[in-house]
Formats: sequence, C-alpha cells, structure tokens
Amino acid sequence: MAVIARPRGAVREQVADRFATEKRLAGLNILVAFLALAIGGLMGVLQVLEYNGIDLYRAVKPVLPGGYYQGLTLHGVLNVLVFTTFYIIGFLTLIAAMSFDRPLASGRLAWVTFWLMLAGLLVAAVPILLNRATVLFTFYPPLKADGFYYLGLTLVVASTWLLLVNLALTYRAWRAANPGAKIPLAAFMSIITMTMWTIATFGIATEMLFLLIPWAFGLVPGTDVILARTLFWFTGHPIVYFWLLPAYISWYTMVPRLAGGRLFSEPMARVAFVLFLVLSVPIGIHHQYTDPGISEIWKLVHFIFTVGVFFPSLLTFFNVVASLENSGRARGGKGWLAWIFALPWNEPAFTTQVFAMLLFAFGGAGGVINASYNLNLVVHNTAWISGHFHLTVGSAVALTFMGITYWLVPLITGRALWSRGLALAQAWLWLIGMVTFSHFMHMLGLLGMPRRTMIGAAPYIQPEWQALLPFTLVGGLLMFASAICYYLNMLMTITRGRPEPDQEVPFSRAVSGPEDVPAALDRFTPWVVTALLLVAINYGPTLYYLVSTGRFNITGLSPW
Repeated sequence: MAVIARPRGAVREQVADRFATEKRLAGLNILVAFLALAIGGLMGVLQVLEYNGIDLYRAVKPVLPGGYYQGLTLHGVLNVLVFTTFYIIGFLTLIAAMSFDRPLASGRLAWVTFWLMLAGLLVAAVPILLNRATVLFTFYPPLKADGFYYLGLTLVVASTWLLLVNLALTYRAWRAANPGAKIPLAAFMSIITMTMWTIATFGIATEMLFLLIPWAFGLVPGTDVILARTLFWFTGHPIVYFWLLPAYISWYTMVPRLAGGRLFSEPMARVAFVLFLVLSVPIGIHHQYTDPGISEIWKLVHFIFTVGVFFPSLLTFFNVVASLENSGRARGGKGWLAWIFALPWNEPAFTTQVFAMLLFAFGGAGGVINASYNLNLVVHNTAWISGHFHLTVGSAVALTFMGITYWLVPLITGRALWSRGLALAQAWLWLIGMVTFSHFMHMLGLLGMPRRTMIGAAPYIQPEWQALLPFTLVGGLLMFASAICYYLNMLMTITRGRPEPDQEVPFSRAVSGPEDVPAALDRFTPWVVTALLLVAINYGPTLYYLVSTGRFNITGLSPW
C-alpha cells in the first residue's frame, strides 16, 4: 500500500484540501463519540461506587430520576452503541478515502449520513434522559421503552448503511481509474467492515420496524419475546466485530508503521477479514443457550461457527505479533524476545494500542468460555460477562480508538499532540485500572454475583463479594483518572497544540504485499454471497419456526 506522501509548498495545500470534507466529518463524528464516552464513563464511575455502598445517584436524582438503572442504561447505550458507532463511521470515512487516495464519491451523502445519525441520537436521547427508556442497551422485551427511543436508534443504524453506499461508489470510481491494481488494504478492510455491519443490522432493524416500534406506539397489542431476542442477537454478536474490525484495521495497516517496521503479510490480513465477513453473523444463537423455542441442533450449529470465528482472530494475533517482531528487529532488537524492548514504547499512539492488544488477548480467551455451552451456564448473567465486556469493547476497542486519536486528532487539526508524557500516563493508568477491575469482576462472576443489578442495595449480597468489591472501585477510579488525562490532553491539543500541518496517515507497507494477493482476495461478490447463504442456512429455519408459531401477546412492562 502506498504511503501518503508529504507534499511541498502549494502542492501540500492542494492535497490537504482534497480531504477537507472527510477530515471535518471524521472530527465531528469523533467529537460526538467522545462526548458520549465521557457521559457514559461517568455513569460507570457512579455504578462502581454504588457497588461499594456509595450511592451518589441520590445526589443526582433531579437529573436522573431513574437512579441506578437509568444510569446503567446511559452507560451501555452511550459507551457501546453511540461511542463506537460514531467513532467508526468517522474513522472509516477518512481512512477509506485516504487509502483510495481520492475523496469519497459523494461529499453530500457523507454529510447526510452524519446529520441523520445525529438526528437519530437526539431522538433516542430524549426518552432516556426523561427516564422513559430505562431498559438497558439490550432493551429485551417485555421491558418496554418509549417508541421514540426505538425510532431514534433505528435511524442511527440505518444511516450507517449510507457509508457503505458511498464506499461502493468510491470503489467503482477508483477501479475505473485503476483497472489492474489491487484494492488498497485499508480501503478493502473498510468495505468488508461496513458490508458485514450492513448484513448484521438486518436483524435489529427488523426487530425495531416490525416488533418494537409498532408495539411501543400501541399500533399492535403485543410482541413475541423469543423472536425479539433472536433478532436482537442476529445483530448483537456481530456488533462485537463491527467494533473490533476498525481496531484491526489500525493494528494491521498503521501500528507496524508507528513501530518503525512493516506488516508481515497482507494476504493473511485479507483472509482474516474475509473470514470475519463470512462467519461473524451466523453465530448469534450462542447467546441464547438457555432460551426455549430454539432447537438444540441450531444451538450446536451456532456454537460450531462461533468456535470457527476464533480462527481469523488467531490469524490476526499471529500476523500482528509477527509485524511487531519485524518492527523490533528493524530497530535493532535481537534474540527470541529481546526485540520487544526495541519497540517505540515512548510513542503514545503505539503503546496505547499495544496495551489494548494485550488486554484483548485475555478477553478473547474469556470469549471461548462464553461460547462453550456448559461453561456458559456457569457464567451466564454474572459479573463475569461485565469483566469480559470491559476487556473487549472497553479495552481492545476504546483504548485502541484513544491510541488512534493520538495521531488522528493532530492530522485533523494540524496541531501536534500537546503532551506525550500525559498520553503515556493515560495508557498505563488504563492498563492497570482495567486489569484490576476486570480481574475482580471475573472473580465475582465465578462467585455468583449477578450483572445488571444494583449490588449495593441487594439484600442477598454475600460476604465474599464484599471482600472483592473494593478492588473493582480501585480499578474503576484508575480508569477514571486515565480518562481525565485523555480528555485534558485532547482539549489542550486542539486549543494549545503547536501548529504542525505537515501530517500524514501512517499507512504501512508489507513484507508480503499486494503483489502476493491472489485475485480471490481482491474481490467482494463471492464472499458477500457466501455470507448471505450462511446466514440463510443458520437462521432461516429458526426464524421461520419462531414467526410461524409466535404469540404476539406480550403487552410489556414499563419499569419507570
């Protein structure tokens, strides 16, 4: 993949202006994302304080009349839905365009995408803030939210599909101008990510449009709980890969360059992304092992495919570590492991993302346990799941996204990072805080402590839980301190950073590059067709049975 060159003089301004729209959109999307993360993260601090008997929800009762569970809904919706979605759309908008080395085909469509997403967010936010959508981010029936909550979330999701349309149009224009060239790796990965996401969101869009929105507005008398849960998990598990794949794009195409080396294998990276496209969606029923109405055979099939999707993650692990070794040795490192110490640990954008990789290694191992039927029955709906979730979306995703902004925000603003030392401190605080918090949440889960529960007020709290809960507070406060360092650094970078307009996207070259990519890994149609066929096979019989036998008579419960 070609590196974006640093232009000179008037040519520099001309090239910079080519991507002005994409930079503005990336900046606005990322701004919305991190505002959401700030509010959602604050709710997380209130939760961990409540776990330890410090109930600050009473102090904010006028703002959050729903107390703990309203805060928990805000924490989930803002952190895992709003933060991730807005960040990813902004990041891919810019990265795909600069990888293609041409602006997106339609700047107007890109702006429409952002404004529709923002409108959907505002529509959904009003019921949450009014305590009329305190149903957590999973919003399982029979819990029933205000209809505008479902309507707003649906608009956010549907608006993201427009980015895929824009990427397809841009790819067509690029292909017409480059008929014999291989698709640039970051652009290829961006299109795969948005294609997988668009297929995956058919489930939640169907749930919203045909089950929840008519039900919430009183247009139908009831809904079917199992069908709604199945459609939710049609999207609910693939959304994990929607979060992860943009992080993988950075790990593959940018981190090796930040480390001073090259990607180990571009063909292997493409294989991993193709497998994620094919295998990410037809596996959601492994979240429904205990649900009635779903055949054990299809639960087994989804378990097998869930195990299969670990393979591209293992490919990613091998390829990224090999790339880091290449980088370490290029910097003079020797020996079996001593090359690790030659890596640029004083570079915040690098160190932060490598810490995210380390934490995700443990999160991935926990995912194998969650996917296993017998072990899942032990940890299902316990604090173990919260510990696992924070290693994945809270570390592999959030920490990587933070690390990316250490070079992306200077690229967008033309200002150098304000404090490298503060950025490194932020990375270490998050690493130590997350290790502490997640470890003890896993232990509490094994001791039977439930998730989604106001533990500080629970009459059944156990002494062994009380002995471990203070450690979750320590970990949570360390992550809160890390977040303060991050937001301070970003604010000062935007307002006080020294001018440094000569920035570039750190795209990496590969040891085994595009010249080694077979034709099959430079195409989309065969893999999209394969993905759709597997979805039809793995979900078709179950959805047909649930629709044909469904009892749409659940009137719903409003917990506010």
